[in-house]
Amino acid sequence: MATKILGIDPGSRATGFAILVEENSRFTVECCDVLRMDQMEDHTERLQFIFEEISKIIKLYKPETCAVETPVYGVDPLAMLKLGRAQAAAILAITNQKLPVSEYYPKAVKKAITGNGNASKKQVAFMLQKMLNIPVEKLSGDATDALAVAWCHYTHLGNNSTGTGTKKMHQNNRKSFWASFIEDNPGRVKKH
Repeated sequence: MATKILGIDPGSRATGFAILVEENSRFTVECCDVLRMDQMEDHTERLQFIFEEISKIIKLYKPETCAVETPVYGVDPLAMLKLGRAQAAAILAITNQKLPVSEYYPKAVKKAITGNGNASKKQVAFMLQKMLNIPVEKLSGDATDALAVAWCHYTHLGNNSTGTGTKKMHQNNRKSFWASFIEDNPGRVKKH
């Protein structure tokens, strides 16, 4: 049986989305694109657009589970607020369709694909191209990021391919931030 995962990289001007399909350990990408809102000046109009378009994508592709990247920091507080609202609009579209959704920090997404939470976007795109045999150079950064979120979610599903019954997978849910940091960076820990 195939597993379909919707990955979303939310943004208030561009929101990436991708459908990753796994069947018998073979992967295909059903869609990988971007919702563009550059021409919309009203922020609430953009949020409504995200909600409606993600709802349409879910109805069209029928994923079993979804994953959204979580914004973690930014220089401009207003931009971070808008980004958080875009994420909320996407999550609301997902939960409104009664689908499970997990959130992942950017470092967790990068680590799931490259093994390095500090990898560059280019490194992530290169690894996705190798793993999924797709021409990511033709995709926008937002679309590639959404595909990376879907892949990250796939790696966290384990044996439970529908995603039901799993915890929300913020990278810090499994253990404390410092325990994760020490495990991921043993060479940076000084012993006294």
